[in-house]
Amino acid sequence: MSEQADRAESFLRGLQDRICAAVEAADGSARFAEDAWTREGGGGGRTRVLREGAVFEQAGVNFSHTLGKTLPPAATARKPELAGSPYMAASVSLVLHPRNPYVPTSHANVRYFEATRPDGEVVWWFGGGFDLTPFYPFDEDVKHWHGVARDLCVPFGPEVYGRFKRACDEYFYLKHRGETRGVGGLFYDDLTEGGFEQCFAFTQAVGQGFIDAYIPIVERRKHTAYGERERAFQLYRRGRYVEFNLVYDRGTLFGLQSGGRTESILMSLPPQVRFEYDYRPAPGSEEARLADYLVPRDWA
Repeated sequence: MSEQADRAESFLRGLQDRICAAVEAADGSARFAEDAWTREGGGGGRTRVLREGAVFEQAGVNFSHTLGKTLPPAATARKPELAGSPYMAASVSLVLHPRNPYVPTSHANVRYFEATRPDGEVVWWFGGGFDLTPFYPFDEDVKHWHGVARDLCVPFGPEVYGRFKRACDEYFYLKHRGETRGVGGLFYDDLTEGGFEQCFAFTQAVGQGFIDAYIPIVERRKHTAYGERERAFQLYRRGRYVEFNLVYDRGTLFGLQSGGRTESILMSLPPQVRFEYDYRPAPGSEEARLADYLVPRDWA
């Protein structure tokens, strides 16, 4: 690996530790169990899962370091010139599924790639972002989420937040449903602009920004009272999460196509979910109100 790859991997390992510590503190009762694994062909990872906590029904925070002989199709779809290239990839990916329907589900991922061309040139890029999926949204929470996203982008240019906010709205979109997965956030891929140091600094800011954006929302909502109706709606809406991850998510496709560890790849799926044929919330209900949030909006 290059020195750049060593630095990125070291940061990502530390980020996994910091996020897990923040989630455990917010939960207050449960801790992550770690499953360290190695990958045939090179690499490995640390899958950490917290189950049946006071706040989080399931929280998965995964670090992976992959070495491969050939970049899979999910990684070369927009980089056809790298087809057949050996590569390394390091990432932290997480999905947090709270028990309380008033606490949003959230996802984040930050990653670093290197691929070696046939002439020996090493090509690198960063990707990542975070997004929020509320069931019973509060404007205060969504504005805080996007405010943190906007502020972390400011040092990197006035256009960065708007650009990556739009990319998030476009990526986390269920075409067959005609709705976004949630209220968005940031999404970027193939990032090389400004050189390694700037891209690395931005990715570090995104990793820390997730903690700053999400944990205050958890603290604000985790004691909100709820009943069977809210819980049933949460489980129903979790079905949309499953649909996106299995149909559209490039990270899921990359993991499966690269021969990754299936349990770690699919840790993003919720522990409980409900599918109901042709469900329609009652007009004017709190459940119907969610539809107004599943369209792109300027929150910051």
